[in-house]
Amino acid sequence: MTSDAQPLSSLPANRRGRVQLYTGDGKGKTTAALGLAFRAAGHGWRVHILHFMKQDSSYGEIHSAGRMGNNWQVEQCGRPNFVNRQHPAPEDIACAQQGLQRAFTLAREGQIDLLILDELINALDFGLVSLEAVLELLACRAPATELVLTGRNAPAPLIAAADLVTEMRCIKHYYNAGLEARLGIEY
Repeated sequence: MTSDAQPLSSLPANRRGRVQLYTGDGKGKTTAALGLAFRAAGHGWRVHILHFMKQDSSYGEIHSAGRMGNNWQVEQCGRPNFVNRQHPAPEDIACAQQGLQRAFTLAREGQIDLLILDELINALDFGLVSLEAVLELLACRAPATELVLTGRNAPAPLIAAADLVTEMRCIKHYYNAGLEARLGIEY
């Protein structure tokens, strides 16, 4: 897939990039986005994954990116520790803002066919980025760029602006029995 400089309205419906949201309290938001990335890369699409609120080189998708070739990139914008929801550190806000600026650049350039902004909805929910800026990002993307956002608690205006919204709902999770995150499954 290649990106065109044409306006969105002039692209055939099957070539127009859409906005997808994967939200909810259940496991599988990032996993679904990565499955989409795997499928897109298999068709030669250029995939870029930007992790918000994460800085950990042990994530499996980072290791996979090195094996996928030049059409699959992963970047992280965050710190290695958890963000305090009630009192985010200035560094956490700065990392999220830098990540959002990077997302704007990638979305506008039209060089990425599938742009995944993993945990951007969490960064929004934690107050690290503004809803207005995220909505502007959706509006300014290149016409053929597919944009995927993941994270809990997507607000109604973001849901309204998206073309596809999937809510992962937790029915049962082994975390509740005390099992911690597992390498290769959760990260």
